[in-house]
Formats: sequence, C-alpha cells, structure tokens
Amino acid sequence: MPEVTLAGAVVHYDRTGDGPALLLLHGTAASREQWGPLTTQAGGFTVLAPDFPGSGLTTDDGGPITVEGLAAQAEAVLDHAGFETAHVAGHSLGGVVAAHFAGTRPDRVRSAVLHAAWPVTDVRQDAEFRYWLELLETGTFARMLPLMAFGPRYWEQATAESNEQLVKTLTDVVQPGADRQIEADRAVDLRPVLGRITAPVLVLGSAHDRIVTADQQRALAAAIPDARAAEIDAGHGAPAELPDEFARLVLDFVSAGL
Repeated sequence: MPEVTLAGAVVHYDRTGDGPALLLLHGTAASREQWGPLTTQAGGFTVLAPDFPGSGLTTDDGGPITVEGLAAQAEAVLDHAGFETAHVAGHSLGGVVAAHFAGTRPDRVRSAVLHAAWPVTDVRQDAEFRYWLELLETGTFARMLPLMAFGPRYWEQATAESNEQLVKTLTDVVQPGADRQIEADRAVDLRPVLGRITAPVLVLGSAHDRIVTADQQRALAAAIPDARAAEIDAGHGAPAELPDEFARLVLDFVSAGL
C-alpha cells in the first residue's frame, strides 16, 4: 500500500484503477474501507482513498487533528500519486475536508461531491459530538452508530441478529483515534473558504440525516458559488446504507466533469 509522510503523519492510502484521479475522503471513525462499494463501480478513474489519522493504517504523533491538516494530507496524497488535479468526494468529516481543500486549493479540484457536510458546527451539533465522546469513553459508540447513521430503509430490512453483527463489525472499525476526529468535527468552520470554491460542486444531503440538518445542508449549498444540491433517501451513513445509489450519484456528477 502506498504511503506519504507529512508533518509527522504517515498517511496510507489505497490506489485503484486508471484514469483521472478521484480522491475519496472518509467520515469520522471510519476508514478508507468505507469506499469499497464505490471503488468497484468507479471504472475510468484512479481512485485514491487515504486513511485519516486515528483511522485505518495511518499513524501520527497523537496530537490534535484539524480540518486544515487533513486537507494538507489529502493534497500530499495527490502529489505522491502524481496527479495535479482530482475530482474529490467526501462523506461527513471527509466532506468538510473536501470543501476546505476545494476552497483553499481551487486549482487542484476539478469537481467535488460533499455528502453530509456542514458549513459550521452549531450548538446542537456540538452537543451531539460531546455525547459521542462520552460514548467512546464507555465503549458504546459502535452500538449507537446504526441508530444515528441509518434511515428507515435500513431498519425495514434489518433483523436483531443482522444489526448485532453490524455493531460487532463497527466495534472493530472504530479506533482509539476517533476521539481526535470528533474534536475536529467540533471545530468546523468553513465560512471563510466556501466562497472561494470555483469547481463544480454537488452538495449531497440525506433525507433522514440526524446529524447534519436540512438547514445546514441548505446553508452549505447557498455559500458555495453555483453549487448544485441533491438528496438521497437515507440517513447520515448513506454510503453504507444505500451503496449503489450513493455511488451512482457521486459518479454521475464527477463523470460529467471529464
């Protein structure tokens, strides 16, 4: 697996396929592996999917994680892979990082899909993130995730046994560094950079998102020049809840910019 070192972090990333770069940035407490279903459908792209510090195989000094630092790591991956520009898609914290990258380095972003991202963390959202930190301390964060992340379509098909298996899987995915990613969530404020984005942008919201409200999604789209907005009938965790539909929405948008 390729890796690049930046400011003490050794960032591991997957590289798959051939064609223009498609940089995929995962959400809080997830890893590059969340992009598996989309990657299998992304023919015609070179998919670059890094792990953030606190997730997967990436290591760092254990210090604070910032959106600015994560965006710098995303750019370092692009450099290491030999690409001047990329289409960028991000989920949740990854969507925030994608927006920051697009606003601060507009020359490097060909298009961007921002799913379940938000412009600035408000008081309600900060209260939620503080609750997540308490759940991490008690070892119950993974059990909360399906309740927080998925919409009605997941629960219509789930059984008690299948949901319990998912909780066990998520317990293995969530690593000790998740708390540092949540602290980065608490500090999000994209307002200074959103108006500087020049690439085509799709703000992709989830109809049943309990973390990023419809008002936040609308505010994000309104702050980005000429942004398009779309919605998927899922919860915050749409990439896992409806992977095929999510992949189609992302790939249709970025393919239009080829």
